Amino acid sequence: MSESEALEPLPAAVPVFPLTGAILLPRGSLPLNIFEPRYLAMVRDAMAATGAANRIIGMIQPKGKGDPPPLYKVGCLGRITDYRETDDGRILIALAGISRFRVGAELERDTLYRQVMTDYHGFADDRHEEESLDATSRASLEEALRPYLDARGLAADWDAVQSADDEGLVTALAGALPFDPPEKQALLEAPTLADRAQTLATLMSFAVGPNGIGGSGGGRLQ
Repeated sequence: MSESEALEPLPAAVPVFPLTGAILLPRGSLPLNIFEPRYLAMVRDAMAATGAANRIIGMIQPKGKGDPPPLYKVGCLGRITDYRETDDGRILIALAGISRFRVGAELERDTLYRQVMTDYHGFADDRHEEESLDATSRASLEEALRPYLDARGLAADWDAVQSADDEGLVTALAGALPFDPPEKQALLEAPTLADRAQTLATLMSFAVGPNGIGGSGGGRLQ
């Protein structure tokens, strides 16, 4: 994202896509396969919106059950950067993370999908590149990753892991690793990159502890 784009106004209200286990982080990417009628309408409306709302939706996790379910208090804006319609009526999109937001009042619904007011207080740094991790934090993250993957029967391209930039690695792991929804939310809400890296290392280390996951199955981390 260019500096000029980073300074663009952010929308005061956004349509939200509640999706358990999926988080989007600033400067991260999230591919989505849209097929429910309400979210097909949401995506089409976002593409047609003008001003700050153009191509913007909010990704957020539902918290618990209900109709509609309550939402976690923090989500992340995503800009639609890729849009493709399929022959069977689905829409395939990719979102680029812009900024986290706190959920304000939910708007009276005149659409199939939900919309909320947005509060960006405390998230001003989301639109600026994160500072690099210190050497100790980076080493702790990589040291926690190997036994976590081994315990799950997963493999990784360690040359790619070690050559990845700090934010890219942390963002990829936060999105890809199969943590529970509250753990995903903790990663989203971590104030800084260093905090998110520490949370990741802690979650991975806890998972392979005495009461952790153990190893079964197989696969490869992409």
